[in-house]
Amino acid sequence: MMRIRPAVALSAIALIGTGCSLTTENGGVDDAAPGECGEVVLVTHDSFDLPKQVVKDFEEESGCALVHSPAGDGGELTSKLTVTQGDPIGDVAFGVDSTFAGAALDEGVFASYDADLPAGADQYLLPGDDDHVLTPIDNASVCVNVDNAWFADEGIEPPTTLDDLTDPTYRDLFVTPAATTSTPGLAFLLATIGEYGDGWASYWDDLLANGAKVVKGWEDAYYVDFSFSGGDRPIVLSYDTSPAYTVKKGESSTAALLDTCFRQVEYAGVLEGAANPEGAEQVVDFLLSRAVQEALPTSMYVFPVDADAALPPEWAEFAEQPAAPIDVSPDDISDHRREWLTEWTDITSG
Repeated sequence: MMRIRPAVALSAIALIGTGCSLTTENGGVDDAAPGECGEVVLVTHDSFDLPKQVVKDFEEESGCALVHSPAGDGGELTSKLTVTQGDPIGDVAFGVDSTFAGAALDEGVFASYDADLPAGADQYLLPGDDDHVLTPIDNASVCVNVDNAWFADEGIEPPTTLDDLTDPTYRDLFVTPAATTSTPGLAFLLATIGEYGDGWASYWDDLLANGAKVVKGWEDAYYVDFSFSGGDRPIVLSYDTSPAYTVKKGESSTAALLDTCFRQVEYAGVLEGAANPEGAEQVVDFLLSRAVQEALPTSMYVFPVDADAALPPEWAEFAEQPAAPIDVSPDDISDHRREWLTEWTDITSG
């Protein structure tokens, strides 16, 4: 899951510093020596980021020496965990999201660990995970976003629904990352499948006929084509958290269309065959801790699963979550992802 944050390029670096032993897999562990917990290898997607002090406090309290091993985006992470099942590349993993979790579950990537969940987190449990192998850590919804300032300047009412994106009023105004090369792009494809069922392909035909632009990744869409960033398209696929990023002088110039959203939940789990399963369980508990949960909005621009975790003031006002996000079951995603992506590729390349 890619995040909107000013220093996204620093995500793998922010955890390496004086007094913090969380480092990349090929780096050395800092002076803090492992205690009874020992060394624990945490495999994540590339956007993983936590404050150094939060990590340092965990290591001092637990005796764990946390080694960070980035493994690509959410899809790449899941693929690497799947092909190394039983002989894992780490002890614990974070970042497999609800669009890929079914595949990881089917392949037996994770070992059972029934973590003690904070208030409200049980609503994010993965359906069908009867053995409690995946623990929900955060969530955010992929939503269509609009540049309200652009629409006000042009005297045009912004769209509000997926149907609106095929209206000629919004011709050549929408940009989205591709479903085959972007996790948010895949989530948007799933949103259209959840909304239109068997008619999703016809919807995409109409969307493309109305000038929708498909680009490789979220950064291309948001930072190049989106009008907020200086581009010429005032409608972009992004997140429900995005308007909290565009606040200036107490106002946000963008909005998420909450009837277009598909929720992604990110999970952590102890890897089957882990060298240090006890340490891995402590890391899962750490990711559920109040310190981590309250750091997630500013560190990774996602919502905590802990309902009692405090949110930054601008989030409370501008990062509104959808009451009823569009849904596709993990089983359906696992069973049909390949054929849906093949058909989507045929549509968008034709």
